[in-house]
Amino acid sequence: MIEIGDKIDERYRITGRIAHGGMADVYEAFDIVLRRIVALKVMREDMMKDPKNIERFNHECKIASSLNNPNIVKWEGQGIIDGRPYMANEYVEGRTLRDKLNVAAGHNLSAAEACEVMLQLTSGVSYIHNHDIIHCDIKPDNLFYLVDGSIKITDFGIASFKNEIEVDKNAISGTVYYCAPEVLMGKEPSAASDIYSMGVVFYEILTGTIPFDAPSPEEIALKQIKTKFPEPSKTLSSIPPALDKIIIKACRKRPEERYASSLLMHQAIENAYNDEKNFKEKRSWIARLFGFK
Repeated sequence: MIEIGDKIDERYRITGRIAHGGMADVYEAFDIVLRRIVALKVMREDMMKDPKNIERFNHECKIASSLNNPNIVKWEGQGIIDGRPYMANEYVEGRTLRDKLNVAAGHNLSAAEACEVMLQLTSGVSYIHNHDIIHCDIKPDNLFYLVDGSIKITDFGIASFKNEIEVDKNAISGTVYYCAPEVLMGKEPSAASDIYSMGVVFYEILTGTIPFDAPSPEEIALKQIKTKFPEPSKTLSSIPPALDKIIIKACRKRPEERYASSLLMHQAIENAYNDEKNFKEKRSWIARLFGFK
């Protein structure tokens, strides 16, 4: 049992508990060597019984350690405590994008704010894809929204290197609300499926709703596969047509009809964002911070 004040590997002193997750507990800790706060993700003891869980945890460490980008939570190190694997990550002060939506008026962002979020998300995902990694679970819950408006991608628990993807036809890889039709049909996740997920996130942060909902995951999956993707402006008429077009293209049923890369999606959003006629409200200073015109 890890307690407040415990020292891990003579380097990390536990200063608090952050979260209790399905596979791991997350603690706040002070890195004695680098003199800064980190987040320690420690695998739960009850999850150690299944070797596949240990393999998955170690795989997440491998992927996270290969990435270094301002829009991705940074991996700091890893080790073993009481026989359980742990990883140290950058400590992020803020809340998730899901939390941000929950407290936003109407549970949605303005068109300009949504574009600022998506420009950072597509930039981070483009970096991930350029390193031959598929995230597989892009959703507001896995995006940190910092107090300065910046976005950081987290949770690479089911991410995979392109040449190591294994499809389990008995399990959905990802969260059904954000999952691409082909993945729900048992096909291999790809950059195109991450692009679909980003399109759903864009839809949600603009409208405050998800495009497809139903009483059961099976019914949601069926809608993702068969039902025409709704235009965001049909839910909220103030959404600029240019953003409608971007989301609809990102969420085409056929992967080959979506953006050919996350970079192209990023460029499309940037072009729309830089066109002043798409926005009535003033854009925030975050645009200047990240160099958006």
